[in-house]
Amino acid sequence: MTDETRATADIGLTGLAVMGSNLARNMARHGHTVAVHNRTTSKMTDFLDAHGSDGDFVGSESLSDFVASIKQPRAIIIMVKAGEATDAVIDELTGLLDDGDILVDAGNAHFADTVRRQQALEEHGIHFVGMGVSGGEEGALNGPSIMVGGSDHAYERLGPIVEDIAAQVDGTPCAAHVGPDGAGHFVKMVHNGIEYADMQLIAEAYDVLRSVAGQEPAELAEVFRRWNEGDLESFLIEIAADVLAHVDADTGRPFVDVVADSAEQKGTGRWTVQVALDLGVPVTGIAEAVFARSVSGHDAQREAAQKVFEEKLDAPEVGEDFVEDVRTALFAAKVVAYAQGFDMIVEGSNEHDWGIHAGEMATIWRGGCIIRAKFLDRIREAFDDEPDLTTLMTQEYFATALREGERGLRRVVTTATAAGVPVPGFAGALSYFDALRRDRLPAALIQGLRDNFGAHTYERVDRDGTFHTQWATDDRKEVEA
Repeated sequence: MTDETRATADIGLTGLAVMGSNLARNMARHGHTVAVHNRTTSKMTDFLDAHGSDGDFVGSESLSDFVASIKQPRAIIIMVKAGEATDAVIDELTGLLDDGDILVDAGNAHFADTVRRQQALEEHGIHFVGMGVSGGEEGALNGPSIMVGGSDHAYERLGPIVEDIAAQVDGTPCAAHVGPDGAGHFVKMVHNGIEYADMQLIAEAYDVLRSVAGQEPAELAEVFRRWNEGDLESFLIEIAADVLAHVDADTGRPFVDVVADSAEQKGTGRWTVQVALDLGVPVTGIAEAVFARSVSGHDAQREAAQKVFEEKLDAPEVGEDFVEDVRTALFAAKVVAYAQGFDMIVEGSNEHDWGIHAGEMATIWRGGCIIRAKFLDRIREAFDDEPDLTTLMTQEYFATALREGERGLRRVVTTATAAGVPVPGFAGALSYFDALRRDRLPAALIQGLRDNFGAHTYERVDRDGTFHTQWATDDRKEVEA
């Protein structure tokens, strides 16, 4: 690299796989000069050959030349495989950077790793950013939803660029400074967890309508298209209709009938459930979705069970109104899943002192991301009206959806159960709904059992204090602990 080409780039990006390439092209298309680098030089040169016309790029073979080509304070986006590969790139770059420079991990990193990296780099005067990017390959190229975690200094440098390249809804960019250190990756993790729950509920709606109501994929594609014109309007409902309508070219069969029924997962849904357990937040919808994928992949157990147990039971007959039951049940269950996800965001923010604005997350999820949906506007409005909202489920719009969907949700769960069709997402949503509105839960007996076998104590409803019953004595005297 010659001296004339040094320090001309507005931002740098290393790691030119599909996501990285598309993000670099997006920035260049918006008028930003982008320095690009890849560990394998040929991938960088191939990228410039293929996409150099998208805008202004500065290609570098070495990391030192790459760093030198970026204006200070430098901002560098890392788009490599999460884990050790990310740490290796960070280590290589650290010695080349100056105080005030910014490193951005835009992959799906665990937020705890982001916190660790931020603390380590802070000692070198480097600002580390964990940036969640949702929308897949298409979003990266044409406008994703972007969740930035890091310092104010970092966002002052990055903000104009990420807000420029993000999806735009009603003139508002789907990008925001979520909070410090791991906040961005935390919110992206929960986003992905909600995505798991949403897809599971959509799959269950398809399954119960096909298995119980006898509708074929082509018919169900039309059902989903109709649903996408109402409250259920969302990206996932839209593409569910596309997938159900698709016919396999080789066999002429519905596409869903030739695809293996074992769903993969990359870890973010599992992380969400693990972290929720640590926080004490019941994200039952996400958990059921994660476990449903795990069950789908346990081929040996499924094969063994199928040899021993009959697959189907005698299902009750359903009428034309059953489709409407499934629609209202799907919307009600989605409300529960999203409410749980936002509960987790609020609790995580409180635990780590991040200051996340829940309504702002709904705002930046309205476009670009996988869970973009019509009712995210309602979520934003709910938190704008009541920033300390205890649960989305009690806000007027969502409470009405639950009241109107309760009958359908109960009928779908009971009908599917009678037919032997698993609906863990629907059933979990119904159980959570019932648990919240129930005056007394059986946890009182659990407390008694814990005190009996382990002297774990309990509280009473009629007076303050903590108590223990001396279960081994004849009089079983109660004493204050």
